[in-house]
Amino acid sequence: MPADEEHSSRCLIRIRCRIRDFFVAIVSLLLEMANAGKGFFMSASDKNGMTRTQHLTVDAILAAMAVVLGFTSIRIGNIMKISFEDFPILIAALIYGPVDGMIVAGIGIFLYQLLSYGITATMALWILPFVIVGFIAGIYAKRSGFNNNRTQLIVIFLICEILICLLNTGAIYADSKIYGYYYPTIITGMIAIRMVTAVVKGIVLGMVSGPLLKALSRVTGNGR
Repeated sequence: MPADEEHSSRCLIRIRCRIRDFFVAIVSLLLEMANAGKGFFMSASDKNGMTRTQHLTVDAILAAMAVVLGFTSIRIGNIMKISFEDFPILIAALIYGPVDGMIVAGIGIFLYQLLSYGITATMALWILPFVIVGFIAGIYAKRSGFNNNRTQLIVIFLICEILICLLNTGAIYADSKIYGYYYPTIITGMIAIRMVTAVVKGIVLGMVSGPLLKALSRVTGNGR
């Protein structure tokens, strides 16, 4: 490896490590605030009796989980990724509503994209699908009183997974056109596999989310 290229690679690694350390520090600070139980965030509680600190801490943990799950994905070339970073986003939406779903999605996926690829022309296109499903799942949960049965959960997870698949396919198209790796079968050649994966993920995550949401309801006070 040429000296200049090696130096650039090391600098990039250092920058990403510093950004990751900064993120970890922010999450740690939120957790410390929750343990301290003092200050502004303790001055009010939400409708379920949780303090703002507790509520914020749960969101921070779920956003951190989205980042970690993004890094533990299974990649197939540059056009397909099997991952579960949407799971904590949908959990946030289903226990708190659309605003929290969008916030966890925005923060979690932004940090994952930043740490993985830096600032890119298509960053917003990769974040948007998760923000949209966070909103949709949150609206669905809110209108049903945060009390969804297994069938309803499977349906909402299926809808969200398929929507993410379709929107991410659009992002792949735009990204490939902008960065010059587009070829005719990049969409048509993988769409069937991507859709099948989305359906399987939706069913599995919908089934396992019920017990988790029930356990979390003891903390949040929401339904179930």
